[in-house]
Amino acid sequence: MPVGHAYERVSREVCILRHTERGVPGVLGSAMGILILGLVLFIGIHTVTTLRPTRAAIIGRIGEGPYKGLYSVVALAGLLLIVWGFSLYRGAGYIQVWHPPWALFHPISLALLWFALVALAAAYAPASRIKSILRHPMLVGVKAWALSHLLVNGDLGSMVLFGSLLAWAVYDRIADTRRGYPGAPPVTSWGRNDAIVVAIGTIAYFAILWLHDSLFGVTAA
Repeated sequence: MPVGHAYERVSREVCILRHTERGVPGVLGSAMGILILGLVLFIGIHTVTTLRPTRAAIIGRIGEGPYKGLYSVVALAGLLLIVWGFSLYRGAGYIQVWHPPWALFHPISLALLWFALVALAAAYAPASRIKSILRHPMLVGVKAWALSHLLVNGDLGSMVLFGSLLAWAVYDRIADTRRGYPGAPPVTSWGRNDAIVVAIGTIAYFAILWLHDSLFGVTAA
């Protein structure tokens, strides 16, 4: 196990013990409640789009413009609550459920993170072979990103956050299939767009590895 990660784990466990002694489990509970509420709002409003009759009924009642406005407000509120709740949770200490085998899972996690960023880049790029193969690159990226974090985080908050997003992405993919959504258009050959997608994903990958500690207080590399 790398020295940096070992120090991080020890620091986290010391933080848990200190907060537990001070009675912070109540704060942890409140933080988890905020996190879960945010996930319910964020995932819930995204799930409405997969329920076509329900979505059509809402639009028929309030109009398409107000529906899009409501969708944006609820999604943003959910995202802010997720960020706030998880920040409070990390500040109050962690509820450790298990300790993932770092030496085994960390390299897999890093590979999945790179793949996730390439997939996300493909989702917003013009048609490419990569986009065609993945069919639903945004959902593939979310699943790979969530799984990469689940493999190396054994605390309750991380399991709830990333597990929920992974489950939602799996559900959304199934819903798309049932609706007959074909996904990205077929592209039979590799080309310039594929190189651009891989380059953007790779640059984003190294940028995240470099900034992860500064932005999230946890070393990714």
